[in-house]
Formats: sequence, structure tokens, C-alpha cells
Amino acid sequence: MGFFSFSDMPDYSEFQSRVEVRPDDIDMNQHVHNSKYFDYVLTARYDQMERCYGMSMEAFLDRGFSWVVRASYMEHKRPLRIGDAAIVKTKVEEIKTRGVKVAFEIHKESDRKLVAKGWLDYTMVALDSGRPRPVPDDIIEIYSV
Repeated sequence: MGFFSFSDMPDYSEFQSRVEVRPDDIDMNQHVHNSKYFDYVLTARYDQMERCYGMSMEAFLDRGFSWVVRASYMEHKRPLRIGDAAIVKTKVEEIKTRGVKVAFEIHKESDRKLVAKGWLDYTMVALDSGRPRPVPDDIIEIYSV
């Protein structure tokens, strides 16, 4: 479980999305609850799937596919607070037969400081069975930008 840097990864495109901190994201310590950071990455991925890859989550569902998280990892560096906005950067780290590993960094918009970083290892599944399925060649091509 090594550390990563986007510059050390294969030559896949990096995309970013802006996510606003909401009042219900705040915990008793007056910063964003740790569970919300994965929500921010999910929000960014949904945006990027449609806007950057040209294949929305709805398109996967229409084809009878979905994605599930097989494994995840996150390092927290500093907190986000109410009134902040995050810039969520994602990049495909690895495309596998039955999934994709996506690295992410979350930065505070106002000062661009790193808030959190990590990765999500997604498996493609068939909606009708919930079982893993190989990623079709055309989807591999779309994600290989």
C-alpha cells in the first residue's frame, strides 16, 4: 500500500470537479466528517463520467452494468470546514479485466492545499446477477483517455 503521485501513474487523463461543503457534512468537531470525503469522490466521478468520459452512470445502467467498490484507501491531511469548497481530482490508475482503480486527491479550493488522497478499486458487475463481469472493450477505450 504505497503512496502515489499523479505524476507517477500511467498516462491517463486527470479530471477535476468542484464540490461544495454542505452544512450536513459537518461533524461535532466542526469539520467535514471523514465519511463524507468518499461521497465527494463519488460526486466527482459521476460528474466526470458524463462530462469528461462521455459515458454517464445512466449509460452503464442502460447496458446492464454497474460499479461496486472492491477496496478503498484514504489518507486525511487537513480538514475542510463549512463554507469551503473542494476540488476533487481523479485519474484512472489501472484498468483491469473486471474493473478499474481510480486514484484521487481532494484539495481545498481557496488555497489548493491537499486535504485527502487515496484510491478506489471498482469492479464492474452485471445488474441482473450482481456478479463481476469483464469490462467491455469499448468501455476500456473510453476510460483510456
